[in-house]
Amino acid sequence: MKILWLDINSSYSHSSLALPALHSQIIGTPLESENSWRVVRGSIKSDMDDIIGQVDKEEPEIVFATLWLFTHEFVISILSRVNALRPDVTIVLGGPEFLGENEQFLRLHPEVDAVFRGEGEEFLENWLPIFNKRERWSTVKGLCFLLNDSYIDGGKALVKDFASLRYPEESPFFVADRSFVQLETTRGCFNSCQFCVSGDDKPVRSLSIEQIRSRLNYYESKGIKSIRMLDRTFNGSPKRCREMLELMKVYDGRLTFHLEIHPSLLKDELREELKKMPKGILHLEAGIQSLHDNVLQECTRNGDVDSALDGLKFLFTLSHKMETHTDLIAGLPLYRYNDLVEDAHILVTMNAGEVQLETLKVLPGTKMRERAQELGLRYSSMPPYEIL
Repeated sequence: MKILWLDINSSYSHSSLALPALHSQIIGTPLESENSWRVVRGSIKSDMDDIIGQVDKEEPEIVFATLWLFTHEFVISILSRVNALRPDVTIVLGGPEFLGENEQFLRLHPEVDAVFRGEGEEFLENWLPIFNKRERWSTVKGLCFLLNDSYIDGGKALVKDFASLRYPEESPFFVADRSFVQLETTRGCFNSCQFCVSGDDKPVRSLSIEQIRSRLNYYESKGIKSIRMLDRTFNGSPKRCREMLELMKVYDGRLTFHLEIHPSLLKDELREELKKMPKGILHLEAGIQSLHDNVLQECTRNGDVDSALDGLKFLFTLSHKMETHTDLIAGLPLYRYNDLVEDAHILVTMNAGEVQLETLKVLPGTKMRERAQELGLRYSSMPPYEIL
């Protein structure tokens, strides 16, 4: 069976982990050896005709792709044309775009046979053996599709044991020659922000420090210099945070790390550890969203403004040794224009290294999307679902 993965990213600076994360789970099994695996890579700036030509040349029987805000329309445009060229190809999509309601999408895009909701590492072993038996697809957790015009919703898939998964870098499809690689050290988030796709992702599951050390050693051996930690709140657990900072020190001068940190949760012992970190090894993304408690409470985000400002003030004192940026999200419920201007002024006068101003994206699968009508939110029905 000829299987093709359409790997389209929003930029060339990094590559999605989806293909290697899924493929690594079937290495050494008949599903790998008895099938032909191909990938066509590109970005949203690639020539669409060239991408379509590459896909068509491979003569695939199955095409997989993952969608996110800024790749959605480009990928769908490609796949609608691929389907016209090869009407018998089976197309299955996954990614954050499908964390919410999926029936409307499937009815609007008949070229797509199914979409997958949730964590996909166990998907291939469950679906590939029955890919040509559509009446059995309902046995695959997370798979959403139409059968005789009836919508079948497979719920949300969660892997049984995150820490026992084979690593994406074990797959030959892992890409190591980009500006940075992503390292998923935890899955889930202790916070409950209603605007975030991880807001309802419980429980938090983590890799051990030794697992992370092993993977960092591998990255270093491949000449990778920059690591983006996929950990929704790096300092959610103070003990684990200290252990991770100690581990990072070992790679001073060889690796750099980008991570998300919650300024409200900077206990004294963590502040002391951050003071000891070598210069240039960390880039901290300190989430704020708003400096108004009523806005944070409406979004059910943990932490309060006073503790967040205190944490930010401390982080900005470290600007001589690490990059720090923070963000504000326009369009959050109860967050008015004058509030946003006031908050930006406060952050600038605190000598923030960088203030990122964003508009709210009302994402599929979030509580904010579910409550949009109740909250009076008007947002685009097309990606990136920005507040209007």
